[in-house]
Amino acid sequence: MNLEQPIIVGLDIGTTKIAAIAGRKNEYGKLEILGFGRANSNGVKHGQVLNIDETIKAIQMALDNCYASNPNLEISEVYVGIAGHHIKSLQTRGDIVRQNTDDEITRREIDQLIADQYKTYIPAGDQIIDVIPQEFTVDNFQNIPNPIGYGGVKVGANFHIITGDKNAIRNINRAVEKSNLLTKDLVLQPLASAAAVMGQEDLEAGVAIVDIGGGTTDLAVFYEGILKHTAVIPFGGENITNDIKTGLGVLKTQAEQMKVQFGSALSNEAKANAFITIPGLRGMPAKEISVKNLANIIQARMSEIMDFVTYHLKQVGLDSRALNGGIVMTGGGSQLRHLIQLTEYVTGLNARIGYPTEHLAAGHIEELAKPTYSTCIGLILKGYSDYEHNRKQFDKGFRRMEVPDNLRKMGVQEEEEEVRTAQDRELLQQEKVRNRKGMKDFWGKFKDGIIDLFKEEEDHAL
Repeated sequence: MNLEQPIIVGLDIGTTKIAAIAGRKNEYGKLEILGFGRANSNGVKHGQVLNIDETIKAIQMALDNCYASNPNLEISEVYVGIAGHHIKSLQTRGDIVRQNTDDEITRREIDQLIADQYKTYIPAGDQIIDVIPQEFTVDNFQNIPNPIGYGGVKVGANFHIITGDKNAIRNINRAVEKSNLLTKDLVLQPLASAAAVMGQEDLEAGVAIVDIGGGTTDLAVFYEGILKHTAVIPFGGENITNDIKTGLGVLKTQAEQMKVQFGSALSNEAKANAFITIPGLRGMPAKEISVKNLANIIQARMSEIMDFVTYHLKQVGLDSRALNGGIVMTGGGSQLRHLIQLTEYVTGLNARIGYPTEHLAAGHIEELAKPTYSTCIGLILKGYSDYEHNRKQFDKGFRRMEVPDNLRKMGVQEEEEEVRTAQDRELLQQEKVRNRKGMKDFWGKFKDGIIDLFKEEEDHAL
C-alpha cells in the first residue's frame, strides 16, 4: 500500500532568526518545499531560549508567514534544532548477548541496543538528546556499518552520546508547546546542517561541517562515513557584530549592515584607502570608518572561531590531511567575503561553502538555497530518516498537495500536472475544509490503520 509521503516541518530556533519550513519528498527522493516562513528572533542568546514569551511571538510569526506562503498547510508537529554551549558529547560502548543465536540480527535488537544507551550515567542536570551508533561489532568482526542480517552471539557498538542542559531543553519544549505545536524530536543543529549540505561521498572522504550561526558555531566531524565528533562553539555572527559595534563606536544595526555590505574576513584583502561614511546621531558629525579596520575586527574574531575548530579536530586526531573533504562551512556567517581563504590559512585544510541544495527538488526559490537555511532543511531530512526507519509514527497527509507557485523559482518550466476536472477540484476543496475543521478526529480514524501498517512492515522486515 503506497500512501503519500508525510509532510515534515523543520523549526530552526536561532539567535538571529526563527525559520519554519515544510517539505515532502517527491517520487525521486528529493525534497519539495511546501511552505516557508521566517521571523526575527529576540528571545534567544547564544543558541539558548532565554525569554520564552519573545520566542513564542517569533515562532508564531514564522508560522503565520509559513501559512501565508501556503494556506493549505496544517502544522501540528515539528522537528526542532538545538544548540548552545551547554551541549556536550561523550563516547560509550554497548553490547548485548543475543537470545536466539540461530536467527539473523533484526532491527528490533539494534533498536534495543540503542535504547539501552539512554541509561548511561550522565551528570545531574543534563539530559541525553541523542544516541548515535558508530561502527558495530558482531562477535569478532569489527567496523560493520549495519549488522542487520548478520548471524552471531554478541552484537555491540561504539556510541556517540549527545547531552544538553535539562533547563535549556525544557525552555525550548515550552516555547514550542505554547505555540500550539508538538516537538516531534530535538535534533542537534550541526547534524541537521550536515544532513542538508552533504552527500554520501562527503561522509566517506571525511569532512568537518562548520555551521556559523548568529549565536553559536556548530561543528560535526565525519570520517569514513562515521560521525566522530560534535561540538558547539559559543561564538557566532552576533559576536562579530558586537565587536564591530564596540570597536568602531557605532550602533548595532549599523555594525550589522557594515559587516554584511563591506565586511571581509581578511584584512589584507581590504582596501587601505576605502572609507564608509556613517551619519552622526542627532546632529553629531558624520563618522568615517576605515574598511581596513572593519576587516581587522572581523578577522580577529573569525580566526578565534577557526582556532576552536582546529582545537576540536586535534582532539579527535583529524587535524592533519585525514579529512579529504576538508571543511564545509554553512550557516548565515559563512557568507562573509574571503572566509574560505582565512579558514584554509588557519586550519590548513581545504574549505568550501555548503549550500542546502544537495537534496532539494529542482524549482525551489533561490532564497532557500542560502546557507542560512541549512539547519532548517536538514531538520526535515532528519524527520524523513525517522520515517524511513519506522522510528516514529507519522500522519501521512492522505491528501494531495501542490508546491505553491510562490515557492517555485520563477522561469522554471513546471512539470506537466494532471488536469483535474472541476468536480475533482471541488472534492479536494471539501476535503481540505474537513481537514482544517477536524484534524484530530481525522487522524484518530486512521491511527489504527497506520499502526497496523507499521506492524505489517515490521513483520516483513523481520
